Amino acid sequence: MVETFIPPPRAIYATDPLKTRGRAYEEGPSATRTCFQRDRDRIIHSSAFRRLKQKTQVFVAHEGDFYRTRLTHSLEVAQIARSVARTLGLDEDLAEALALSHDMGHPPFGHAGEDELDECMEEFNGFDHNAQTLRVVTRLEKRYPHFDGLNLSWETLEGLVKHNGPLLTDGQSIDSLPQAFRDYPQLENLELHTFAGPEAQVAALADDIAYNNHDIDDGIAAGLFTVEEICEVPLVGDVFKAVRKEYAFLEPKLIVAEAVRRLIGIWIDDLVKETRRRLKKHNPQSPEDIRGLDEPVVAFSKRLNDKQKVLRAFLYERMYKHFKVNRMRSQARRILHELFELFNNEPNTLPPPWRQDAEQTSGERRARIVCDYIAGMTDNYAIEEHRRLFNLDSMI
Repeated sequence: MVETFIPPPRAIYATDPLKTRGRAYEEGPSATRTCFQRDRDRIIHSSAFRRLKQKTQVFVAHEGDFYRTRLTHSLEVAQIARSVARTLGLDEDLAEALALSHDMGHPPFGHAGEDELDECMEEFNGFDHNAQTLRVVTRLEKRYPHFDGLNLSWETLEGLVKHNGPLLTDGQSIDSLPQAFRDYPQLENLELHTFAGPEAQVAALADDIAYNNHDIDDGIAAGLFTVEEICEVPLVGDVFKAVRKEYAFLEPKLIVAEAVRRLIGIWIDDLVKETRRRLKKHNPQSPEDIRGLDEPVVAFSKRLNDKQKVLRAFLYERMYKHFKVNRMRSQARRILHELFELFNNEPNTLPPPWRQDAEQTSGERRARIVCDYIAGMTDNYAIEEHRRLFNLDSMI
């Protein structure tokens, strides 16, 4: 039988590229692409996106080619986001653009790198990777003659800053946000108290689906836990047991691959079903209606959320706190701490043009320049830069 899937027509509440709120710098229309396709292409061609290929997801990039990096993770998120958006009648290109760009502000060495940079920047208004993503796409990327950044559409910027939901709740001030958010002069125009549009909500939960399931795959491959141990986790264990029963003589690697494939399907099916239930409940007539709701319209069911919490607790204990991962985290934090201290105290050791900018200022402005430089590094570049600066053998 031939596989067939007929996507639904565009939903009335989908974001329409013909009704975009535009860009910070006005540009003429493209003859071949919508504004969201144009955003996606600019993201893919950016330097920050390419550098994701050697930035940690959980394992340091040089640990092996098998494990996910920020780049492969972002591609998996984009694939899931497009599938869900298509099924719900949303704009696939906007969902894809958001999925591809959501991690562009991550520093080297994953969350260990983020924690260390935040600590280094403690007296200089901190570091936040979501805020750094906004900084990358509005300031740090330099590819165009008439503006810094990528000049992305309003809808893409809104989705990036609200990746984790509304930026502000009632009673909160914009002054409570990380500095890298506040440095963007048009931040308040992104309607910080509301939820993001539907495509951004899809991209955010596609992120959850991807890392939940590829962490299972990578954790088993790295020997941090076994199939027998993951079989004790509700829902996940049921799927693994079913695959083992159905394919009793299949090699272990294929058992894992088939189980993870099925789990991704379960997560996607639940997301689509619960989202349709909420859409029916609220009956939105536009993306603005969705933004104005008091809850996200794209969501997992309570049942799956409960199972997901158990899985995340398991992964936290068996994977993220495993002594092998802790050793990598410890090394990573020492590398970034020492690089930050050196560059901040001796800005003449920075390469151009970072050196010129850092030498002309001090205090918080210099620290932010150093932070931007380090946050843009790949794992391998940070390791090599540290070796060049702290290993005397490199002078011989």
